[in-house]
Amino acid sequence: MRVFVAGGLAIIFALLLHSLLFRLLRRFAKASDSASDNIVVRKLARPSRYALVALSLVVAGHAIPELEELWNSISGGVMPLLVGWMAVAILHAMTEAMILRSDISMPDNRAARRRRTRLSIFSRIATFIIVFVTIGLMLLAIPGVRDIGVTLVASAGLAGLAVGAAAQPALKSLIAGFQMALTEPVIVGDAVIIGGEWGWVEEIRTTYVVVKVWDERRLVVPTSKFLDEIFQNWTKTTSELLGTVYLYVDPMTRLDAIRAKFMEAIEENERWDGRVKHMQITDLTRDAIEVRLLMTAKDSPTLYDLRCDIREELIQWIRDTMPEAIVRGRVQPEGSLTLRDERSTDFQRGT
Repeated sequence: MRVFVAGGLAIIFALLLHSLLFRLLRRFAKASDSASDNIVVRKLARPSRYALVALSLVVAGHAIPELEELWNSISGGVMPLLVGWMAVAILHAMTEAMILRSDISMPDNRAARRRRTRLSIFSRIATFIIVFVTIGLMLLAIPGVRDIGVTLVASAGLAGLAVGAAAQPALKSLIAGFQMALTEPVIVGDAVIIGGEWGWVEEIRTTYVVVKVWDERRLVVPTSKFLDEIFQNWTKTTSELLGTVYLYVDPMTRLDAIRAKFMEAIEENERWDGRVKHMQITDLTRDAIEVRLLMTAKDSPTLYDLRCDIREELIQWIRDTMPEAIVRGRVQPEGSLTLRDERSTDFQRGT
């Protein structure tokens, strides 16, 4: 009875102390100009509560031998769990705080996207390692499991091969995550074409990559596909892109008028980044001229909208102002054709 009363009082004291302490910390975090303080306080709130409970039980155990004996019987599994939980919480708090400082809303945001990608991948790998070590330490605290481990180590031949074969998928994913973080074939926010689908890399994990397609679908692609197969990365070196719009007009069209209208439209469009504006005649067929319009934008979504704007504006302008530029088919006979009525000819001959 004495053990439960002392343990209950120790737990209540720890919970009250934790509540008071974190109430003050939340107040300080809200008053701070940095949003990172709120993240750290939020992430550490739950694991620190149980850590204070464990600390209060240890302190109370020094005064009550029965409580100390009870704590010693469970500390082998509880302490690794608390330490691992605190380590994961600190890791995630630091990762989110550093990601928060990587602003990807800027026009040239490749460095920030690269930083976010590396932080995300390394955070997940470190979390996996911490959880793996924590579970191992908790299992070693169980005498029966520890004896089995010693037996396996003593006969490490076939057992080692079996364990290695079982752990191969997890290790392969872990190594793939390291490779993705170091080589960076893609980073968060890249515009890619994979499997015939065009989209943006929304999330990168150790085993798969989430690609957001233009129609809001998500493609879940294995990490190995980006490491072993060919795909298109439109923003590998920079987020700025060069796009094209094709028009097909009649060969008799006045091209200088179309060029002047294109220059006017691109300069008035706020999505154009001011780098490239150019019109080229890229092909000539029997019925039409192929006109290629080149333009640039700060990123792939903006470029897509810019191309649609220019295409729509020029089509409407041609329809309203230059209908003669619309492609049409022509037939021009070279000589005159005389149709004769055989019956009338025969009648004139008197037959």
